[in-house]
Amino acid sequence: MRVVIAGGGSVGTAIAVDLIDRHHDVTLLEHTTTTAEKLKTLLPGVNVMAADACEYSSLAAADLRNVDVIIAATGDDEDNLVISWLAKQEFGVPRVIARINNSRNEWLFNDSWGVDVSVSTPSLITSLVDEAVEVGSIINLMDLAQGRMRLIEVTLAASAPAIVKEQTLDELRLPDTVRVVAVVRNDQPMVPSPTMRFSEHDHVILIAREDAANECSVAFVG
Repeated sequence: MRVVIAGGGSVGTAIAVDLIDRHHDVTLLEHTTTTAEKLKTLLPGVNVMAADACEYSSLAAADLRNVDVIIAATGDDEDNLVISWLAKQEFGVPRVIARINNSRNEWLFNDSWGVDVSVSTPSLITSLVDEAVEVGSIINLMDLAQGRMRLIEVTLAASAPAIVKEQTLDELRLPDTVRVVAVVRNDQPMVPSPTMRFSEHDHVILIAREDAANECSVAFVG
């Protein structure tokens, strides 16, 4: 898969290393020439270009029309939005992933700016803090499909209806807007099955439509 990463900071370089290890074709755009030259030495196998990804000419030089994924991973939200918009509107990149640096800007990272998937490090860290203290609460891990779907987690309390009623996953009769995709029990990931029953302290991972929080609460929040 051909991937372009915009931003040669710690986030962009870490992603590049991981993708190269997974045998992807990776190009990294870094606007500071001296930094780009250093990265060429530090990132063997990565095509590092000294270029400003906010400029049309730079993206064209990176042959963006033939790229499968672009990751806007700079430390500036405004730049990431511009990169995302250009990638989608001018080059038709199939999948645009954008980094959010300031959680106050999350509302901007949607399909109107060309963003297919946004990743907010501040929100994710906040979610992990919430997870540590909020048993029995719905924790939003990530927005998917331009915000129409959410990846969420619930750590089950003893009072969760699914536990109290001793219901299997099938007996919960969850609507089509909600899917249980994994359960972590005693630090072991489990693939959900229709006959699965739930236990206190289970970490239930779900994909749900953005307006389906109530359906999740009915089954998993006491």
